[in-house]
Amino acid sequence: MAETPPRGFPEAEFQARTARAQAGMAERGIAGLLLMTEPEVRYFTGFLTPFWQSPTRPWFLFVPASGKPIAVIPEIGAVLMRKTWVEDIRTWSAPNPADDGIGLLTEILAPLSAEGARLGMMMGHETSLRMPLGDYERLRAGLPGLEIMDATGLVQGLRMVKSEAEIAKIRYICEVASQSFSRVPELVVEGQPFEDVFRAFRCEALRQGADEVPYLVGGADRGGYHDVISPPSRRPLQAGDIFMLDTGMTWDGYFCDFDRSYGVRQADDASRRAYETLWHATEAGIAAARPGATCRDVFTAMQTVLTDAGGQGGDVGRLGHGVGMQLTEVPSIAAFDDTVLKENMVLTLEPSIDYGDGRLMVQEENIVIRAKGAELLTVRAPEQLPVIGGAG
Repeated sequence: MAETPPRGFPEAEFQARTARAQAGMAERGIAGLLLMTEPEVRYFTGFLTPFWQSPTRPWFLFVPASGKPIAVIPEIGAVLMRKTWVEDIRTWSAPNPADDGIGLLTEILAPLSAEGARLGMMMGHETSLRMPLGDYERLRAGLPGLEIMDATGLVQGLRMVKSEAEIAKIRYICEVASQSFSRVPELVVEGQPFEDVFRAFRCEALRQGADEVPYLVGGADRGGYHDVISPPSRRPLQAGDIFMLDTGMTWDGYFCDFDRSYGVRQADDASRRAYETLWHATEAGIAAARPGATCRDVFTAMQTVLTDAGGQGGDVGRLGHGVGMQLTEVPSIAAFDDTVLKENMVLTLEPSIDYGDGRLMVQEENIVIRAKGAELLTVRAPEQLPVIGGAG
């Protein structure tokens, strides 16, 4: 396995991110960005904490047209935020339902309101308002001159293209997950409750070096699984079962996202054919994923293989997506997405197929777009369905 990359980022990384954002703001006539969701706050500051899992307190970051970002956060986060490159940190004793940071935000944004300036916020697909709607309405009422503008494309566009330091973290967690998957034949036996398979896999991932395994789903049934997002049951694995594990492990705040399928002691012909079709569809996706191609092009390349093999693509809406600080990010590898691929985008390729009797199979790899095409970050799945405990 490759050498473990350093944790965190040098200050220059955040300076560059902020400078790119400010250049985009200038082009769009935006005087500042107001951000409040974990990935965006972390992207511009390096503020990494699992405390975001608590919904009690809002957190805000203001990125001005020039200069460093300003953090408006609960006092409980001040010590950690001071370890980042951010210098202007304004706090309040939270939770405080009467004024959970609204007064501090109003103070910062009042000059923009007086000028009738534009404030960029995340308003589009795959975004959310991480503050009470009532507080947002109070903030808007107190800043009548402010023009709110959608900055989703600006911020997501920045985050889609990774730095080499970000790619190193994703590559590392992909290697950890690949090594964990390589151990599955040693961890799994016929008769083992599927729930125990999940537990064993999580433990192995932590031993291999993952910080966390926040996402682990799968399916198992005789002759093929029927969905791909379920938690495990206590049902024991049986001869003839096909099972799948799909994981999103993290290291230093960055995700991998891929899956692997297996047979138990034997595998039926339909499952073997479905698996091999997916493998070739993924190959087509890898070949198509290069700078200048669109997400639609990559989708079409994989979908054509599925169709030519007589399979029916699984009705999951897309055949892959971006990955990074979040398990799933934009863009989507889908017929509706004309996003042009650029160097250093990190993507999952995830073709899926329905192959009768409600059976579904998926196969997934993580890649980074390079000048000459796709570079695999995961260890490529074998071309034929692996069978545990027998040759089938």
